[in-house]
Amino acid sequence: MKLTDLLAGVEVIEIKGDNNIDIKNIYTDSRNVTEDSLFIAIKGVQVDGHNYIANAIENKAKAIVYEDNIQTDKEGITYIKVKHSADATGKIATHWYGNPTSKLKLVGVTGTNGKTTTATLLYDLFKKLGYKVGLLSTVRNYVNEKEFHATHTTPDPLTLNEMLAKMVDAGCEYAFMEVSSHAIHQKRISGLNFAGGIFTNLTQDHLDYHKTMDEYLKAKKEFFDNLPETAFALTNIDDKNGLVMLQNTKAKKYTYSVKNLADYKAKIIEKHFDGTAIEINNKEVQIQFVGVFNVYNILAVYGAANLLGQNPEQILVILSTLKPVSGRFQTMRSAEGYTAIVDYAHTPDALTNVLEAIHEVLDGQGQVITVVGCGGNRDKTKRPIMAREAVKLSDQVILTSDNPRYEEPQAIINDMEDGLNGEQMKKTLSIVDRKQAIKTACRLAKKGDVILIAGKGHEDYQDIKGVKHHFDDCEIVNEIFGK
Repeated sequence: MKLTDLLAGVEVIEIKGDNNIDIKNIYTDSRNVTEDSLFIAIKGVQVDGHNYIANAIENKAKAIVYEDNIQTDKEGITYIKVKHSADATGKIATHWYGNPTSKLKLVGVTGTNGKTTTATLLYDLFKKLGYKVGLLSTVRNYVNEKEFHATHTTPDPLTLNEMLAKMVDAGCEYAFMEVSSHAIHQKRISGLNFAGGIFTNLTQDHLDYHKTMDEYLKAKKEFFDNLPETAFALTNIDDKNGLVMLQNTKAKKYTYSVKNLADYKAKIIEKHFDGTAIEINNKEVQIQFVGVFNVYNILAVYGAANLLGQNPEQILVILSTLKPVSGRFQTMRSAEGYTAIVDYAHTPDALTNVLEAIHEVLDGQGQVITVVGCGGNRDKTKRPIMAREAVKLSDQVILTSDNPRYEEPQAIINDMEDGLNGEQMKKTLSIVDRKQAIKTACRLAKKGDVILIAGKGHEDYQDIKGVKHHFDDCEIVNEIFGK
């Protein structure tokens, strides 16, 4: 492909050399560079690609995209200085893969909690409506029926556009994807054309990266600011930041709510562990999901499907058949009569939502035992808050390991304990070994009780000192239950 075609729409400051050359491949990792390829030097969080330009040239790169001042005196190389390398990468990747989002309707879901459930349920819904559909999520990626392993909530621009191109080649008409705050801030979605955007909620998370809630908010809002006039922007107005997302968007604005007047309004009629009876815009439907937070997710799915032109009655019929995403309020019952729930809740707000949902159904009948940990090398400020929220809404709490990564598990637990007073510590146990923590919770549980195992959900590993060891909360519970 001609370099000049790849640079269409990119904010180019200066070009030295021939911009009409043919490019055979594109790389952002100098180790992968091959002859006659384009290397893009990106300033990453941990690695600066500008330091590897010489390596890329040694590996026979033909053109270099960069943003910092560098030496540009190597003969036979075309140098392209751009305003922002990461932004350029997205646009170049889009051109390289034939602009896939011009050929399908892409909807992005962003927010702290509910992204995976909302995106996955939209994928499931449209599959049942008879469409070929793509999905990009934290749990797994799909090109229609074919599954691809997911490594990030939102992949890098080259991988992302490659996946979207595969969806187009497979005949997909729609694609649904989670859009993380990291991906927005790092310009990974640059160049994509969205048919719609959904905002779920905003609570404390990722402050190890964004540093402040204000910066975290700005990252989410940027997604909506960049939506085109042809898109829709659907937001949860029960979240205090819901309307903030719509302030500067050019997209058509729509709202959903459980508490206020909105374009898509839900009312909860009845709750139990097998599901919830609700009304959406005055039409009743029984869903197989528990908790108010899941009602919001279902409402977002209904609204988005309706805005994509689907029949409301048909949407409701299919919504009643959909099941929870793996590791999201996944319920298992023991022969002894107690219930274990595995959930991905790994933020204070998500943990509170799940525990409140359990209490709503229990209604004082039975106790709640919570097993919870916090990830290593992530936002430390939420650790004491997580412990406080767990203790506040549980009869017994067991603090344990999550993914300690390069931190000591006991040190993470100590940080969690710092949020508890003496009285709260009386109903708290600390067991570093997560399997033993789950076993202990099961030994403590009696008929009618509920055990919440929070934090890992769908994950089937524990990340310890850079090594991922197989570990699946659901497998452990089923082993204890003899299933």
